[in-house]
Amino acid sequence: MSDQAGRVLVVDDDETVRDVVRRYLEVAGFTVDVAGNGAEGLAKFGAHEPDLVVLDVMMPGINGLEVCKRLRQVSQVPIVMLTALGEEENRIAGLQLGADDYVTKPFSPKELALRVASVLRRARMPRPEPAAAVLVDGDLRLQMKARTATLSGRELPLTTREFDLLAFFLAHPGVAYSRADLLEKVWSWDFGDQSTVTVHVRRLREKIERDPAKPTRVATVWGVGYRYDREQP
Repeated sequence: MSDQAGRVLVVDDDETVRDVVRRYLEVAGFTVDVAGNGAEGLAKFGAHEPDLVVLDVMMPGINGLEVCKRLRQVSQVPIVMLTALGEEENRIAGLQLGADDYVTKPFSPKELALRVASVLRRARMPRPEPAAAVLVDGDLRLQMKARTATLSGRELPLTTREFDLLAFFLAHPGVAYSRADLLEKVWSWDFGDQSTVTVHVRRLREKIERDPAKPTRVATVWGVGYRYDREQP
């Protein structure tokens, strides 16, 4: 990678982890800033907004989940979370808050550098122009250029990834897609944990289904994945 690869902020309270990650990212061509806690990370983000943030979940004081939440209030900067083995709840919480990917500790620094490059490459890809300016299904309406969604006239608080997923479903009703298909077709992820899709589908159902426990729009196709069924007139 060139020296124009981008600027990465690494936030982790473990000095050894910070140093190793910094060195591998610099070898990959990134400019790297480091922070030893959440408060310092937020301050450095404000001073030198990076192209991507690598963020540890478990930190004293302001933990990684709270940092992720605060960053999402002001920015769509790509975020890669670092979580300890077995911290499934933290991984899910990070994805719900808008994290783009996660790496489980202990991890290969080389793999992390590849993940960072992949996430940043996806984030820089231009969004294709929507085939339709507005997507409608009954009382559900998506304004593609404004990137807003309403249900019965009420605006839905969708994250960027939830909006992308719903737009894809509305544009391809009646077709069953695997989780791997959705990772690639919706977000252009060439690799990633398929539980990411499961989390976003569950969150989407909570916002668009009358009864999320008995979904009628986003159906589970057992052994395959998910299918969007348009509302019957």
